[in-house]
Amino acid sequence: MTQENKISLDLFQLFVQTISSANHLDEMADRLTQLLTGSMGIKGASIFILNPDLEALELVSSAGLSLDYINKGPILVDKSIKIGSNREPVIIPDTATSDLLQYPDKAQQEGVRAIVSYPIVVREKIIGSLRLYHSEQWEVSPNDIRFVEALSQTIGLALLCYRLASAVGNVKDTVNDIHPIWL
Repeated sequence: MTQENKISLDLFQLFVQTISSANHLDEMADRLTQLLTGSMGIKGASIFILNPDLEALELVSSAGLSLDYINKGPILVDKSIKIGSNREPVIIPDTATSDLLQYPDKAQQEGVRAIVSYPIVVREKIIGSLRLYHSEQWEVSPNDIRFVEALSQTIGLALLCYRLASAVGNVKDTVNDIHPIWL
């Protein structure tokens, strides 16, 4: 359980490039979760979006995790990773000794031994969560903590851009639908 850096500045730049080069939310999330898993040598990664009506996290993309684990049940904000109701970063270096998990048996069956969960925040509102899963106990280095925090903020900005682009596209479609009436 040593604190070794898994993220370098070059790797972080690759993460940001992956985020900024994607054309769609699903494409960005899929690429990023795969890149996080492969480049960091971890078991898996997931990106969730908050559904405020259900007070649950909804999966956008995941890599490295089984369908059984992904479909284990709803990820309720107040029960999943229980510190601060997902409003604060949570680092669980050893899931076997933690009481913070909503589905501890599923984590054990999946072989998840450590979890890093960072909220995705936009304009001081939680809009989702970035989660990293490791098959070994993991003492996350202070360097990696800062990089994951910056990465979750970058994901938040990207999600805001995708939302704005979608809204502009909807307005454009509406104007194009109405325009022939004006002629």
